[in-house]
Amino acid sequence: MKNWITEIRRSVAAVLCLAVIVAGLYPLAVWVLAQALFPSQANGSLVRRNGTTLGSSLIGQDFAGPAYFHPRPSAAGQGYDAASSGGSNLGPLSKELADTIRRRLVDYRAENNLDPKAPVPADAVMASASGLDPHISLKNALAQAPRVARARGISETAMRRLVMIHTQGRDLRLLGEPRVNVLMLNLALEGRAK
Repeated sequence: MKNWITEIRRSVAAVLCLAVIVAGLYPLAVWVLAQALFPSQANGSLVRRNGTTLGSSLIGQDFAGPAYFHPRPSAAGQGYDAASSGGSNLGPLSKELADTIRRRLVDYRAENNLDPKAPVPADAVMASASGLDPHISLKNALAQAPRVARARGISETAMRRLVMIHTQGRDLRLLGEPRVNVLMLNLALEGRAK
């Protein structure tokens, strides 16, 4: 019986020590290092102008109107709802998904003055898995550039140049595709307008 009680004490002591280390000291150390080395990223990569928080460069948000670049469609809640992040869970054989994509194709082509048979970038009509993707493909941005240029009275060449300036390359020059952060591009347009 004495051995059994001794083993229980050791077990409880080990659990308590591990709990303090894993649930207390380790998170505290990570938080301190993150705040010291990467303060912007550790605090949500918030974009602020004149003391006002405009959004996060990591979370997509909706932009409406012809004078703005539009993000990927969102399946998160009522659209870009970070509390309801997630995909639609509709499978490739879903009639609802097929109808939604057909409708988005027609809308995208009409909005951007494209030929009814023109190819459309997949990210223009399909939501991301999180529904909160802040980026669009370079092809999507370039397809929207003429519409935004017309709405803002800017030449298409200048608009394409602005898109290229805000294009992020492949991660480590090898992973993923070139992409454009919609919030940062639209904020650059607003800054240019002022």
